Amino acid sequence: MKKTLALFAALVLTTAAFALDVGQPAPDFTGTDITGKTIHLADYKGKIVVLESYNEQCPFCHHHYSTGAMQELQTELAAKGVVWLVVDSVAKDNFGYLKPAAAQKVWSEQKFAATAWLDDNAGTIGHLYGMKTTPHMFVIAADGSLAYAGALDNNPTPEGDPRAAKNYVHAAVDDLLAGKPVTVKQTRPYGCSVHYAD
Repeated sequence: MKKTLALFAALVLTTAAFALDVGQPAPDFTGTDITGKTIHLADYKGKIVVLESYNEQCPFCHHHYSTGAMQELQTELAAKGVVWLVVDSVAKDNFGYLKPAAAQKVWSEQKFAATAWLDDNAGTIGHLYGMKTTPHMFVIAADGSLAYAGALDNNPTPEGDPRAAKNYVHAAVDDLLAGKPVTVKQTRPYGCSVHYAD
């Protein structure tokens, strides 16, 4: 793990510009999950949707899942009717790419509580949303507009208990469920760079 952390040490924060405008309609997409099921974002209109850019090899993702904090958040939000889509945009020729069978094993072993894991190895969804890091989070309101984009929380390190950090996704969903404007709409994402095919 120390070697992996060293590889990604320079990638803690990204200075890239935001790709999407919060408040505007979230781009629609169609993807395939690791079980072969076709997922259409449009099918979830009327529900709050969370998108999580993910890479199993990234120490930041690993930390959130190994502590169980991410699964707890997924479970809590699912109980409130929220849809959670994991988007894995790692290219097939990258060492971090997981074939569907391998991804299903990780899903089971780590007890993911998301709605689906999308195999986005072509980077279609990732590029559409301007996903820069893993994780890079997006919250889509029930009306289909982008309500939040950025970091998962305010602790840009793969250390400590994620539960102790201010979780921007949780806060955004709480605001939406309460019928209030999202207080924090954008933050700068942190994590590993997304390993796109191009």
